[in-house]
Amino acid sequence: MNKSFWNAGHTPTLFAAFLYFDLSFMVWYILGPLAVQIATDLELTAQQRGLMVATPILAGAVLRFFMGLLADRLSPKTAGLMGQVVVISALFCAWQIGIGSYEQALLLGLFLGFAGAAFAVALPLASQWYPPQHQGKAMGIAGAGNSGTVLAAVFAPSLAALFGWQNVFGWALIPLLITLVIFALLAKNAPERPKPKALADYLKALGDRDSWWFMLFYSVTFGGFIGLASALPGYFNDQYGLNPVTAGYYTAACVCAGSLMRPLGGALADRIGGIRALLVMYTIASLSIAAVGFNLSSSTAALALFVTAMLGLGAGNGAVFQLVPQRFRREIGVMTGLIGMAGGIGGFLLAAGLGAIKQQTGDYQLALWFFASLGVLAWFGLYGVKRRWRTTWGSAAVTAARV
Repeated sequence: MNKSFWNAGHTPTLFAAFLYFDLSFMVWYILGPLAVQIATDLELTAQQRGLMVATPILAGAVLRFFMGLLADRLSPKTAGLMGQVVVISALFCAWQIGIGSYEQALLLGLFLGFAGAAFAVALPLASQWYPPQHQGKAMGIAGAGNSGTVLAAVFAPSLAALFGWQNVFGWALIPLLITLVIFALLAKNAPERPKPKALADYLKALGDRDSWWFMLFYSVTFGGFIGLASALPGYFNDQYGLNPVTAGYYTAACVCAGSLMRPLGGALADRIGGIRALLVMYTIASLSIAAVGFNLSSSTAALALFVTAMLGLGAGNGAVFQLVPQRFRREIGVMTGLIGMAGGIGGFLLAAGLGAIKQQTGDYQLALWFFASLGVLAWFGLYGVKRRWRTTWGSAAVTAARV
C-alpha cells in the first residue's frame, strides 16, 4: 500500500472500524468454539447444536438490514455505539444469570446477532472516507475484523476448560468495553456522507438484478466462511474425536487463513480486477470443499483442505466488496446491509444444514458436496455477467478501479 492510500482517507477511523468489527465478530461467533462443551452440558443433539451456532448468524443477517437503516439515518458511529451496548448487556446477563437450557442458548444467540450486524456499520464507516481506486484496500482492512473469529476459536475453549464455559461470557466483556471506549474516541463519520435513504430505496435496490447477483456471490463467500467457522469445532470433534481445545485450534487455523486473506483479496482485486480474482477464489474453495467431502481418514489432510478453502473464501469476501462500491457507490449503506444480510443467511443455512444432515445421515458428506456445488453455481453466474459489467458500470470510462 502506497502513501496515497494512507493520505486518501482517515486512518484513525479505519483502525476504529477494524477494531470494532474484530471484537464484534469475536462475540458473534463465540457460541461456535463453545458448542461442544455447551452441547455436552445441555445434552443437545447434533441438529440442536447446529441450530444453536447458526442462530447468531441468522439474527445478525436480519439485524444488518436494520442496523444499515440506523447507520443511514443517524450515522455509522452512532449505530455502532448502540449495537455495542446491546451486545455488552446481553453477555453480562448471560454471565450473571447463566444459560441453563437449549432455549436460553438460542435467546443469547439472538442478542449476539447485534454483534454480527456490525457489518452494516464498520464497512460504510470506513468506505465513505475513501475514493474508488482505494475501496478494495479500505473495505478489506475494515472487513478483516472477521479475524475476531480467530480470537474466539483460540481462547474460548481454553478459558471454558479452566473456568467453565459460562464464565467465558464474562471474560469477553473486558475487550468489548475497551473497544467501546476506543471506538467512541477515534471513529469519525465521513464529512461527505450519502443522504439517508428511504425504505423505498431498499425496495428499489432489490429491483436491480445486480443486487441479487452480489447477494448470491456473498452468500457463498462470506456465508461459507462464517458457516464453516461455526460448524468446524463440532465437525472436528464428531469426525476425528478431537477434544474441544484441539478442535478450537484446528478451527482457528482455518478462520485465521480466511481472515488474513480478506484484505489481501481486496488488494488483489484492486490490482487484477474483482471479477477475475473472485473467479479464481470460487474455483479454489469449491475444489477444496468437494475433496473434504470424501471423508478423509486424516484430520491433518482435512485441516489442510479447509485452510485452503478458507483462503479462497476470505479472499473472495474482499473481492466482492471491491466490486460493490463501484456499482453502488451512492447506495453503499443500503447495499452493505442487503448483501451482508444475504451473506449471513448463507452462513446460517450452511451451519444449520451441516448439523441437520449429520443428524439424518450420520456424516457430513452430502452437506459439504452441496456447498461445493453452490460455489460452482456462483462461478458460472459471475462468468455470465462478466462482459456486461465490464462494458457498463465497470468500464474504464466510468471508474478508475479495475473490475
